[in-house]
This record gives sequence, structure tokens and C-alpha cells, in this order.
Amino acid sequence: MKLAVHAVLALSLCLTQAADAAPAAPAHVQAVQDLLGAMHIEKVLNGVAGRSRYASDAQRQAVYAKIDKTPPAEIYRRMAAPLAQVIDADTAREMTRFYQTPYGQQVIHRRYNSGAQIQMPGMRMGTASEEQKERRRPAYVLASKQLAEAEPAIDREAFKLLQQLDKEKR
Repeated sequence: MKLAVHAVLALSLCLTQAADAAPAAPAHVQAVQDLLGAMHIEKVLNGVAGRSRYASDAQRQAVYAKIDKTPPAEIYRRMAAPLAQVIDADTAREMTRFYQTPYGQQVIHRRYNSGAQIQMPGMRMGTASEEQKERRRPAYVLASKQLAEAEPAIDREAFKLLQQLDKEKR
């Protein structure tokens, strides 16, 4: 329990420091926006909406309808500036490059379209040699680690955007 409290406090301190930082340069924001597009981040909004609690099923359906009506480019634009505080430009460029490769497209497809999978202890998924080579690139290793660390911020910004979309009249 103490470990969890310390982790939350450390994360909030890091996020507070990132929020106090100077606004990101337009090229940096554009790089993050490109990354969000490559990741199809609009699908994260559906996941956040699915995990959220609503007073009624009609309210849930209304939120989904607002998400569907919002163009993906607008979602990327609205999320890019706050996320540029936690995703650096080099990470955004490298991960955009990765997600545009055939293997990166498979990763995105599996992330949003795969169902439950059963994996027995000790089982390993087979990977092609090009996939293994891609995973070993130092730039990819560093960028994927940094992007994984930014996942809580991505979910938080998706939740904030979902709240904004819910309040907007369309």
C-alpha cells in the first residue's frame, strides 16, 4: 500500500513539473499530433467511454455518438498540446515511424481489435526476424519505454477530452 502511495505521489510530482514547463514548440506539438494519428488514439476514447460509468444507457450511447461525430484529426489536435508536455519530440517521431511500418500496423491492430487470448505459462509468441530487428533498434527501445511511461497521461487526457465532448452541444 505504501509503495502505491509513493508511486502516485511521484507520478503527480512529475506531472506537476511537466505542466509547469514552458509550452511545447509547434513542431513538437505537430510531432505528437502525428503520433496520435499513427496510434489511432481516437479508439482510446471509446475504451475510456466503455470503462466510464453513466447514469443510463441512453447517456452512454449519446457519448459514443459524440465520439463518432468528432473527426479523428480534431481529437489528435486537441490532445496533442497537453501530451507534448509528457512525450518528447524524438519519442513522437520514432514511434510515429514505428507505427507506420507493417509490424507497427499489426501492433496497433492487435491493441484495438484483438479479443481475449489464452497464453499458458512459458508460452512465447513467435516473431518474424524483421520484427525482432525492429524491437532491438536503440531508438525504438528508448522511445517505446518513454511512450509506455506516458500511457497514464494519455488515458487522463483522453478522459478529459471525453468530458469536454460530453459537455459540448452538437
